[in-house]
Amino acid sequence: MENVYEQFFFLKYSGGWSFSEAYNLPVGLRTWFVGRLVQQIKTENEAIEQANKGGGNNSQTLTPQNAPAMPPHMMKRAKE
Repeated sequence: MENVYEQFFFLKYSGGWSFSEAYNLPVGLRTWFVGRLVQQIKTENEAIEQANKGGGNNSQTLTPQNAPAMPPHMMKRAKE
């Protein structure tokens, strides 16, 4: 029974589910959601670790050549 409560807690804490939503799920579906949420958290943690190491494929350093342009309405404030 404690495992069921652990699933409820995990779905509520990490997934934003309410207790009644988790409670009313069929057992197989609840188990799938818990497993899928675990997988998602692991994937996100690995991506964070890669980004922190600087080894991400999508990382880039901003330079004056590739920096986004300042919105026109902000240009006036920057000059003041």
